[in-house]
Amino acid sequence: MRRVSLDHITVVDATPVRLVELARATGCDGICLFMTSMDVLPLMPHFDCVGDLRQRGAMKQAMAAHGVALDLAYPFTLAGRTDVAALAPALECAADLGAGLVNALVYDRDPARRVDVFGRFCDLARAHGLNVAVEFYPPSQIPSLGAALDLVGRIGRPGEVGINADLLHLMRSGGTVADLAAVPPRTILYGQVADGLREAPSDPVHEASSQRLLPGEGAFDVAGFVRALPAHCPISVEIPRDDAVAGQRALDRAMLAVTRLRAVLG
Repeated sequence: MRRVSLDHITVVDATPVRLVELARATGCDGICLFMTSMDVLPLMPHFDCVGDLRQRGAMKQAMAAHGVALDLAYPFTLAGRTDVAALAPALECAADLGAGLVNALVYDRDPARRVDVFGRFCDLARAHGLNVAVEFYPPSQIPSLGAALDLVGRIGRPGEVGINADLLHLMRSGGTVADLAAVPPRTILYGQVADGLREAPSDPVHEASSQRLLPGEGAFDVAGFVRALPAHCPISVEIPRDDAVAGQRALDRAMLAVTRLRAVLG
């Protein structure tokens, strides 16, 4: 059975330690963690595993006690003014927590600088013993699977620097499951699962961050997407539904998301 992780944004109101507890309660072996709270996610409580060593220690204890690993660490955003060296503390934190991958979103508009900054980020991650997955996202400067393939191809480290393939982003960028299946297997390092309507909404950013559908609720080929991923590739349940936060316990939301995914996958 493919490894399944619980993504922090699925239970955006959870602290890091609570995220670990929820992952274990739902039968997930891993988590995708925001190491610091994000202002763009107002429902998220305040925490800082990077700067607060006591919080980080509590996180490590919880992971060890529950047998849950950190599969993917957020946030690493690369823009035109990014000081790559300033990301070292966050990379050190990810390494200390045993992250399998760090996730990169790229917003730099300058093509040459974009490759240079991403390359230097990958070098710094490697110095901390970390692999990198770039997430293609239509509003970013790596908007599609093809753009992500071009970027990681310029780095030339298959298996170490690759792609985080998100089903929603794949569909909203005009890609297909067949496109994903054609990618060399050591290039796709992670997969993120949610369902969605056939037609894109008027606000795709809101959809991505706050209003995804559970597997089986929408029109996406969730099972086909998972089959198209390399056999070694873990997947996460990434299903933010902000309208459910007020009326549904985090455990119930997490359990529903994981159960629906497993039902679709059979």
